[in-house]
Amino acid sequence: MTIAIEDVLTRAGIGPFQRRLLGIFGLVWAADAMQVLAVGFTAASIARTFDLPLAKALQTGTLFFLGMLIGAAVFGRLADRFGRRKILLVTVVCDAVFGSLSIFAPSFETLLLLRFLTGAAVGGTLPVDYAMMAEFLPPKNRGRWLIFLEGFWAVGTVAVGLAAWAASSAGVTDVWRWVFAATALPAIIGCGLRIWVPESPMYLLKIGATDDAKKVLNQMLRVNGKPELQNDEALARPETGKPKGLFAPDLRRRTVLMLGIWFLVSASYYGVFTWLPAKLAGDGFGFVRGYGFLVIVAMAQIPGYALAAYGVEAWGRKPTLISFLFLSAAGCALFVVAYSTLLVGGSILLMSFALLGTWGALYAFTPELYPTESRATGMGAAGAIARLGGLLAPSVMALLFVQSFTATLALFSGFLVIAGLLAFLIDAETRQSALV
Repeated sequence: MTIAIEDVLTRAGIGPFQRRLLGIFGLVWAADAMQVLAVGFTAASIARTFDLPLAKALQTGTLFFLGMLIGAAVFGRLADRFGRRKILLVTVVCDAVFGSLSIFAPSFETLLLLRFLTGAAVGGTLPVDYAMMAEFLPPKNRGRWLIFLEGFWAVGTVAVGLAAWAASSAGVTDVWRWVFAATALPAIIGCGLRIWVPESPMYLLKIGATDDAKKVLNQMLRVNGKPELQNDEALARPETGKPKGLFAPDLRRRTVLMLGIWFLVSASYYGVFTWLPAKLAGDGFGFVRGYGFLVIVAMAQIPGYALAAYGVEAWGRKPTLISFLFLSAAGCALFVVAYSTLLVGGSILLMSFALLGTWGALYAFTPELYPTESRATGMGAAGAIARLGGLLAPSVMALLFVQSFTATLALFSGFLVIAGLLAFLIDAETRQSALV
C-alpha cells in the first residue's frame, strides 16, 4: 500500500515536533531581525568610535544588505541542490561566527567586511528556514504556522530595541559592540539547537532517498504520539525530473508577479521606516525616535501577524495578502494629513500593523507557489529582490524626501497599491493545497 507524504503530515498533525521546530527556527529568525535592525541602533555609536561622519558609518548597513542579497540568492539554490539541513547548518554557523567577530572589530574596514559576511549568512537563512518549515507542516495548518515563524521578527525587534535602550541607559562606551553581542547570542544558541533538525522528508523523496524520508516521518509521528508507518506502507514517489527554473513556462507568471510584490513591499517598508522617523523628528515629533516608542511600534506588529495567521486559513492566501497591501497603502497615505501627535503616532502604529501582516502573508504564500525542487530557490530569489528594494529605498527616497515629503508618501502608497494589483493577478490560491 502506498501513502502520499501529505497524508502522513496530516496524520502527524501539529504536535511537539512542529512546536520544537518553530522554537528552533524562530530563535534564529528573531536573531536575524536583530541583525537587520541593529543598523539603525548602531550607526551613531560606530561613527563616534571610529571618528567618522554618520553617513559613512551607515555603510555598515549597506554592506550588510548587499550580503543579504547575495546570500539569499546563493544559499537558496544550494539548499535545493544539496539539501536543506546542510545549508541550514552552514548559514547559522556563519551567522554566529561573523556576528560574534563583529563585536571585536578593531577597525571600520574590518567591521564592514564582517557585516557583509554576517549579512550573507542572515540572507541565506530566509529561503532555507521557510522552505524547510513548510515541508514539515500539514496543509490545513501550513499558512498559519509559517506566519507564526515570521512573527518572531517582532520578538527580535523588541529584543534589539531593549538591548540598545539598556546599553544607552547604562552609559557604556561603544554601544554598538554591546548591541552586536546581543544580536549574536541567539544565533550562537541556535547552532546547537539546529543540529537536532532532520532533513526535509519532501527533499529526501525528491532525490530518491525513500527509506531516509520514512525514518524522518516516523520520527515526527513518534514525537507527536501518532502511530508510525508500517512495513507495508510505502511512501508514494513524487514525479522526478530536471529541476524547474523559476521562469519555466508554468512558473514564469507567478515568479514575475511575486518578485514584483516583494520588491515594492520591501522598498516601501524600508523607505518609510528608514527616513520617516528622521523627518518627523525634525518636524517636532521627536517621540518617534525614542526607544520606548520603537518598542511599542514593534508590539503593534504582533496583532498584524495574528490577523494574517487567521486570514490565510479562513479567507485564503491571496485575499489576505491583497487586503493587507491595500491597508498598508491607506496607512501610508494617512501620514499626509497627520499633523498632530496623536495622528502621527497612530499612523505609524497602523503602518507597523499592516506592513508586518503583509510580510506574514507573503512568507506564507510564496513557498507554496513552487515545487519542492525549486522551493528554496524561489524563496531565495524573493529574499534577494527584497534586499535590493531595501538597498535602493533609503538612498533614492532620501532625494525624494528633500523635494516633497507628501509626494514621497504618495509614491510609497502607490507602490503598495500596485503590489496589491499584482497579487490579484497571481494564478494560484494555495490554501490547504498539497505541496508538490
